Amino acid sequence: MEDGSIQGRMAPNVGSMLKIKNEYIRVALAESLCTFIMMVFGLGTVAQVVTGEGYFGEYLSINIGFGLAVAMGVHVGGKVSGAHMNAAVSFTMCVFGRLRWKMLPLYAFAQFLGSFLAAGTIFSLYYDAINHFCGGNLTVSGPKATAGIFATYPAPYISVYTGFFDQVAGTGLLLLCLMALSDQRNQPLVSGGEAVGVGLLVMLIGISMGSNSGYAINPTRDLGPRLFTLIAGWGTEVFRAGNCWWWVPLVAPFIGGVLGALIYKALVELHHPDLKNTTTRPAVDPECIPLDKCKNGRIEIPV
Repeated sequence: MEDGSIQGRMAPNVGSMLKIKNEYIRVALAESLCTFIMMVFGLGTVAQVVTGEGYFGEYLSINIGFGLAVAMGVHVGGKVSGAHMNAAVSFTMCVFGRLRWKMLPLYAFAQFLGSFLAAGTIFSLYYDAINHFCGGNLTVSGPKATAGIFATYPAPYISVYTGFFDQVAGTGLLLLCLMALSDQRNQPLVSGGEAVGVGLLVMLIGISMGSNSGYAINPTRDLGPRLFTLIAGWGTEVFRAGNCWWWVPLVAPFIGGVLGALIYKALVELHHPDLKNTTTRPAVDPECIPLDKCKNGRIEIPV
């Protein structure tokens, strides 16, 4: 009995020793992990479709796969980091005062790390399949190209200008809808339904706007895997392909995200009736969360 009592006391003590209490580290770990989950399932879907040559899925499989992957990512980190999983989302939250600027580098690095590690995981998992598909010749373009499993590239008929607009529009719609889904004075997602709602939104963007350039709409999602392919055997062509396409999914989503959120605020959110003029008034305006009330400068709505 005495030995059992000692063991029972030791278990909580070990847990307390391993528990990380620093909020910044907790946020970084959660954001890295939820991004990794999103990317490993998403890239895995693409790898299966490409290497399977149509036998193990098609384009719709990728849309569904990435949508479900985003939903799982939100479940993994939503209540800790907000599960942004996208540097354009984090940047937009900073612009509109929902995330402190000093947190942006932490979020961007965590998202980049999660994406990079996911690319490495899928490369290892599908190494034999990739080599069987392309005969060991890792190429960026052509009928046996495999670099597109990891990063996005434009269709042959797409100009850089059209591609830039494509990324601005796609990310703009993403942030516009995310702002609507989290607007407590409009038609927000029900509590607990955030993961499904955000996942469906990403799937919708893929189904409707994915054929031009693979709907990256996420700078860290694209850059991390692209850098991995650079060192994994595809070489510098990953940065030269598509008229040096690489910078478009890196820059355009930041512009699109801010524009999309701004449009929603200008046309909808700013025109909500004042709470003081309504018959019932909550104690705190649920729409306007003061920055000092956000724990470590973030809100607990996954966007």
